[in-house]
Amino acid sequence: MLTKMTTARKMAVAADTAWQAIRTAERLDVWFQGISSCIVEGEGVGAVRRLTLEIGGNITDNIIDIVPAKRRLVYQRIESPFPVHSYRGTVEVFESYDSLAVVAWTVDFESEAKDSEPVAELLRTGISAGLEGMEQDLASG
Repeated sequence: MLTKMTTARKMAVAADTAWQAIRTAERLDVWFQGISSCIVEGEGVGAVRRLTLEIGGNITDNIIDIVPAKRRLVYQRIESPFPVHSYRGTVEVFESYDSLAVVAWTVDFESEAKDSEPVAELLRTGISAGLEGMEQDLASG
């Protein structure tokens, strides 16, 4: 079953500040509580991001597209402990009327029908918390 899930958050930081943090793809261990380490090998399109989860397990992402003019980063998850067959994430930064960042994180994943809603809820909860962590990190630095 193909599922699409989007989470968005307006942040108290400039859109360019949020974009610069996202385009490097390397601070997920600071933003997301359940990630103990985030290592990025390479730079830009083709980079590989390796995440270690605090509960055990690993996640590996390939950065497949970066569009600076649209402030968009797209990654393909190639290793995950979650019950999905495919997983593609898109993170976009929009500028609100007051020049602050609105970050939209969309995930398209394929799973068995029974796993679709539990995985979507896990993603909604995790990404929402990660966006909050990102805002706190960027606002403090």
